[in-house]
Amino acid sequence: MLPEHGGQVLAIYQLGIDAGDATFETAAPTWEAFDASRLTEHRLVALDSADHVLGWAAVVPVSSRCAYAGVVEHSVYVHPDAQGRGVGLALLTALLDSTDAAGIWTVQSGIFPENTASLALHARAGFRVVGTRERLGRHHSRWRDVVLVERRSPAVA
Repeated sequence: MLPEHGGQVLAIYQLGIDAGDATFETAAPTWEAFDASRLTEHRLVALDSADHVLGWAAVVPVSSRCAYAGVVEHSVYVHPDAQGRGVGLALLTALLDSTDAAGIWTVQSGIFPENTASLALHARAGFRVVGTRERLGRHHSRWRDVVLVERRSPAVA
């Protein structure tokens, strides 16, 4: 993911936000805020033959405490027109290859239970459901549950 992908990445993020079952966020951040918060070495885009962004994946550290140095939370978003074509699985697989190589031992995410496509994608990529955090937060005036998923790296002992 390069700065020139920023506009398309944020547009895809906003489409996910607007769909209502991707995140508690209500608006995509600026590129500067997005860029500052995601780990540079684990940010990916999927491009078509014309270099249009089809989807993206990125991670953020879960904590600044040294005990959690190998734990990240990830996001993966695919443009609605590219969904169902394997883009999400390709991005997630490449992201896991990247985090495994860097010694990251846990990749986790929170997913709304209504987002069944994301839950299925994560199951295919080797994530397990840790549990459901009930009524974790309010989103558009209603309480939302969040399914916590994680994948432990087989490369890190």
